[in-house]
Amino acid sequence: MTAPVHELNRFLAEAKPSATYKVMDRVAGRRAAGDRIISLCAGEPDFDTPAHVCEAGIAAIRAGHTRYTQVAGLRALREAVAGKFQRENGLDVDWRNTLVCSGGKQVIFNALAATLNEGDEVVVPAPYWVSYPEIVQLCGGRAMTVACGAESGFKLTPDALQASITSRTRWLILNSPSNPTGAVYSRSELQALAEVLLAHPQVLVLSDDIYEHLIFDGIEFFTLAQVEPRLRERVLTMNGVSKAYAMTGWRIGFGTGPGWLIEAMEKLQGQQTSGACTISQHAALAALTGPQDFIDQSRTAFQRRRDMVVDLLNRAPGLHCEVPQGAFYAFAACKDLLGRITPAGTKLNSDEDVVNALLDEANVATVHGSAFGLGPYVRIAYALGDAPLRAACEAIHRFSQALAD
Repeated sequence: MTAPVHELNRFLAEAKPSATYKVMDRVAGRRAAGDRIISLCAGEPDFDTPAHVCEAGIAAIRAGHTRYTQVAGLRALREAVAGKFQRENGLDVDWRNTLVCSGGKQVIFNALAATLNEGDEVVVPAPYWVSYPEIVQLCGGRAMTVACGAESGFKLTPDALQASITSRTRWLILNSPSNPTGAVYSRSELQALAEVLLAHPQVLVLSDDIYEHLIFDGIEFFTLAQVEPRLRERVLTMNGVSKAYAMTGWRIGFGTGPGWLIEAMEKLQGQQTSGACTISQHAALAALTGPQDFIDQSRTAFQRRRDMVVDLLNRAPGLHCEVPQGAFYAFAACKDLLGRITPAGTKLNSDEDVVNALLDEANVATVHGSAFGLGPYVRIAYALGDAPLRAACEAIHRFSQALAD
């Protein structure tokens, strides 16, 4: 049942539901009806959480660690988070300037809710993760999307950033490696953006590094506060254990930033969810401080899958896919499929039509690029085993080959 608009908070009424979860719901419905669907829509590693991490969670339960923690997280975990930022990102972080949340999404929500006033603007490069503009909307702000097409490697340029900043700009959101494109900002590209930001001291930056460890071909990862120390007092660097350690369901994200911002985010969280799940925090502590070999193993698997998926997609008539540098998504251009007719008689007028037809007629679930702010594209998550990935790509090939003019 749809609520009358006047019964809802107006910021919520104007927000859109997650396109990814809408597709996942359709997949669940089809599977419940007995259909065999290959789902390439969820941004979730298919690997099991490392055994020592699971054992740490079990041990926490057995030791009776099932009560509240401090709002900002267990001190031991916050110290481990600070150590991670020091060790891996070259950031001089004190544990007091960290915050543990119930997933990375809460880090973002806390930061924007704590700082945005109605009408404040947030620069969001497109394509973007579907939740960025909606969280901005829910917090009363305005998402100012900036189109970043294939010609710029799907990355924000200094000129485009400069043109997007106004007197109302409060935040810039940067995501590297990117969901949905897998684009990775180099040190020089971040430095060029930093030069623009240094001239606009009112602009805060949210650096979403959640896919940090999923970078391919030996490319080195950099984060903005590392590249330009003069911006550190304006940058919230966020990360988490969901992608790197296959812990999506454990719901642990974390961030570091200036003390005043972390304090405000903690204050908000204290009236919202309080501390994150105690058991999950103990598991996250084991992830950050224990063996790290899982990261290299999963990265190797994802790079192999990337190479296979991009190759197969580029063989499909009407599709073109750039080679992503990180994450586990392929972002395939599908403009040459538009205007054509499927075997079931559906005319493909948009990338949403393409993904709907792929699900309906090829039993492959993907997400349309326009949901991420840039169409016509299809986002494909290659977080599956090699065999189902190959089967899905072959089904996509057959679908595109069968289209009529």
